[in-house]
Amino acid sequence: MPDMITCNQTPAWAALQQAFQTQGKSFDLRAAFDHDPERFDRLSQTAPHVFADLSKNLIDKDTELLLFTLARQCGFEAHRSALFAGDAINTTEQRAVMHWLLRFPSQALAEHQPDAINNIATELADVHATLNAMLDYAQLVRDDTGITDIVNIGIGGSDLGPQMAVSALESFRLPGKRFHFVSNVDGHELTSTLSDLNPHSTLFLIASKTFTTIETMTNAHSAKAWFASQGGTDTERHFAALTTNVDAAHAFGIRNTFGFWDWVGGRYSVWSAIGLPLAIAIGPEGFREFLAGAHAMDEHFRTAPLELNLPVRLGLLDVWYRNFHGFTSRSIAPYHSSLKRWPAYLQQLEMESNGKRVNEQGETLPFATSPVVWGEPGTNGQHAFFQMLHQGTDVVPVEFVAVKKPRHTLEGHHTLLLANVLAQAQALMIGKTDAGGHRNFPGNRPSTFLLLDDLTPQSLGALIALQEHRVFVSGSVWGINSFDQWGVELGKVLAKDLQLRLISGDRADLDGSTAGLLSRLCK
Repeated sequence: MPDMITCNQTPAWAALQQAFQTQGKSFDLRAAFDHDPERFDRLSQTAPHVFADLSKNLIDKDTELLLFTLARQCGFEAHRSALFAGDAINTTEQRAVMHWLLRFPSQALAEHQPDAINNIATELADVHATLNAMLDYAQLVRDDTGITDIVNIGIGGSDLGPQMAVSALESFRLPGKRFHFVSNVDGHELTSTLSDLNPHSTLFLIASKTFTTIETMTNAHSAKAWFASQGGTDTERHFAALTTNVDAAHAFGIRNTFGFWDWVGGRYSVWSAIGLPLAIAIGPEGFREFLAGAHAMDEHFRTAPLELNLPVRLGLLDVWYRNFHGFTSRSIAPYHSSLKRWPAYLQQLEMESNGKRVNEQGETLPFATSPVVWGEPGTNGQHAFFQMLHQGTDVVPVEFVAVKKPRHTLEGHHTLLLANVLAQAQALMIGKTDAGGHRNFPGNRPSTFLLLDDLTPQSLGALIALQEHRVFVSGSVWGINSFDQWGVELGKVLAKDLQLRLISGDRADLDGSTAGLLSRLCK
């Protein structure tokens, strides 16, 4: 791991503070467009499968240049090289971070080698062996007309990634198969899912790297009990495991297992065997196209100059907004109903990765890190929270995602949808003055516009990889480890103790609030 310089101690940070005080905090988008007719061209760019318009953001080229300097002074480029070299940049767990290898084409090894790829040739061979086996199994399930329902039981990255992707690519989904996702340990979710299923036509996928995740295994055992009680007998045909703990899966009665590696974090695992539901939905060729789109974005991120590197530009914009403007959240507004789980997916990707208050050395940071990420598909969000975006007291940057080509034939719908997304971005920027006050829109509210020509396996893969690398960029500048998640552990430990107390009623040594609540729950 290369030595990293604390970002707030660099000359570029001081220069950015000065730039914010002199022009950044009073920056007016409307004036910027009036003064620079080429602003759209200067602040938009094409990356693999994604066009990005950054021109409606509170930034100019001079500020961007300072941000690029900040990244260089913080050692970002060396950090990026370490990522693609397979170094153990997850320093608290001493692990490499190589989700990018899951989408690296085997035939490209000799043609175009990333840094130190020869050092991980064995891992690449294992990746493709596992991928081939997983895709062969996916095709078997697709060909099995007796299987009509696939139930993925997982949580976190073992649920959010495949669920989001299966929904996003519903236009490519195999007819005759229904997909269900169970993650919540609340038994109401599993009960509701099972109520409409036939055990003889259902396949359960148990997704847990360790095969010990308490929520997942509780649901898995309940699903198995339901399967048996409904007359199911062929566990081998109706259950498969996405896990590295093959022995535990075998003890459960599962023979079909597909593993992955400790250098694959949960929120980066949709490219691995965790993506099996997607592979069944869109087929092996579709899944390979999904990987290819992500790989194209990987190469863009790895090789493009910082000034023309879209993940870098987005990640540095996030630093500018969080640390200089003081914006505490970002709203995600995908204008495509199939991307309904996109905001939830990005919540985990960014907030679990960069929701850290200490640097890699465990020292408390003197500046803010991850914003709150939240949102809802348009046009639904317009009738929910857009009031606050336009006229609320907080400025919230918005990230719009739009798709040029529809995959339906309903007349007029897509034109109206696109008109709405364009109008919302425009209205946030230009605002409207009204003497009465209540209809006054201040405007000058920033947004980013990401445009896909079509929502396909390739473009979705590129869009996800873009966001992964963007999170890496801001985390690298902040000097944090974006690849651990110790913050989720404490609640898990306490829950085990409280589960026993809910049975026994023991309130000894509890704080007053927890003891009082436990007493009421045990009555």
